[in-house]
Amino acid sequence: MIRHSLIAMAIGMAASALIQPAAAADSKGAAASVKRGEYLVGILGCHDCHTPLKMGPKGPEPDMKRAFSGHPQDLVMPPAPKLPEGPWLWMGAATNTAFAGPWGVSYSSNLTADKDTGMGKWKPEEFVAAIKTGKHAGVARPIMPPMPWQAYRNLSDGDLKAVFAYLQAQPAVRNQVPQYQPPQPSAAAPVTVPAKK
Repeated sequence: MIRHSLIAMAIGMAASALIQPAAAADSKGAAASVKRGEYLVGILGCHDCHTPLKMGPKGPEPDMKRAFSGHPQDLVMPPAPKLPEGPWLWMGAATNTAFAGPWGVSYSSNLTADKDTGMGKWKPEEFVAAIKTGKHAGVARPIMPPMPWQAYRNLSDGDLKAVFAYLQAQPAVRNQVPQYQPPQPSAAAPVTVPAKK
């Protein structure tokens, strides 16, 4: 009986010794992926549109309490003003999170790990598919301008997964971003019926 207990204990210790290095390697790999993601997010400028700007002592600055949370839900935008004919094509909100142009009105998405309003329920593969296809979660509506997914889709799957890992490691911010608004049909010219002679 004692001999069986000693054998079982030895097997358990050997199994534990095998599992611990694997867990440590996984932990190191995850940490390296998050670090790589942090580097890429800095280069790709994700804060530029997904972290709202606020007025600071020296002018607009990122509101890091809302990092990656997208367009603030409490900032209801009025209808976009009409641009005059000419070379101007689009406009943006002071927060740099809402944009209007020929595509309609788009809002920066909540990239945080919030399960209800952000990407907390997303899988890495869905994030990769979204960037590679230009479709929300890889299957839904198109991702609208000014999101430069056409350039970002050239990143490797590994780099995109690292970006996702970094975003998932940031604090979750509950923030329900408004839905995309397609362009409004322009008012049709009045129809005139020629008078009968």
